[in-house]
Amino acid sequence: MDSKNAITTPQPQSHQHYGHALAGMLGPAFVAAVAYVDPGNVAANITSGARYGYLLVWVLVLANCMSVLIQYQSAKLGIVTGNSLPEILGERLGDGGRFMFFMQAEVIAIATDLAEVIGGAIALKLLFGLPLFVGGCIIGIISTVLLIFQKSATHHIFERMIIGLLLVITFGFIAGLFIDPPNPVQVLQGLVPHFQGTETVLVATSMLGATVMP
Repeated sequence: MDSKNAITTPQPQSHQHYGHALAGMLGPAFVAAVAYVDPGNVAANITSGARYGYLLVWVLVLANCMSVLIQYQSAKLGIVTGNSLPEILGERLGDGGRFMFFMQAEVIAIATDLAEVIGGAIALKLLFGLPLFVGGCIIGIISTVLLIFQKSATHHIFERMIIGLLLVITFGFIAGLFIDPPNPVQVLQGLVPHFQGTETVLVATSMLGATVMP
């Protein structure tokens, strides 16, 4: 009996260890998930639904499938090499290549952040009637404060705040499903790839760009 207890005793500790390891991975995963529920992304998808109904559902599904593939390749690269993509490029590119990569990354970051600030400002205007400039300033200040907690010493606080924000968004979408559930037949029709004029192509482009983010 004693030998049996000695063998089985470490098992709960092992499960607890794996539980902590899983929790440690979920934090960064939720932070990465913000890229798919940001104001620019939501605004592009809501605009599509408000103008064209379920017409471009197939674009949203396709864009998310592309994003899953990109995230999978990114994670595999990090696991195999232990480095991020910029670190690997920094090792393999010359000075000119590194500078060009840095410049395009900065331009993309500015364009992406600009969409988030504008989307947040529009949200504050719709919710509270604030002017767009004031709303943009508020979003910028809040974003800066959040980034302060991204340091290694306080990254757990940053992850908890992001998870809290994601829970609010999730609750809103789930509530919307109950208040006004989608039409299953029209959803299936929207999975068939097709456009209706040039404007739908432009909206589809914005949906794709907001989802498959660099």
